[in-house]
Amino acid sequence: QVQLAESGGGLVQPGGSLRLSCAASGSIFNVNTMGWYRQAPGKLRDMVAFIDKSGGTHYADSMKGRFTISRDSAKNTVYLEINNLKPEDSAVYYCYANSPHGVDWGQGTQVTVSS
Repeated sequence: QVQLAESGGGLVQPGGSLRLSCAASGSIFNVNTMGWYRQAPGKLRDMVAFIDKSGGTHYADSMKGRFTISRDSAKNTVYLEINNLKPEDSAVYYCYANSPHGVDWGQGTQVTVSS
């Protein structure tokens, strides 16, 4: 099992930026992909981006341009940078890790974009 701890969320004004972090621990050697989903109130959880074992990055079509996923393998941490934040980006952002045993999720970090 993989334990995930997100951080970096908060209240940001429109047009601002945030970098979310997801620190992984536990059985990380089996992880194939790590990534981010987000869920706004009353909506389904949507995929944002993921990074595969070889470092390849993948984005949902609607997330291309303002979102950048990256990782620091030495720190077992995946990051999600969001630029030019919009009110519609307000959501709980969840980190996940996909390995042969299944998918593990973090607790989520709240991002609120408001003036």
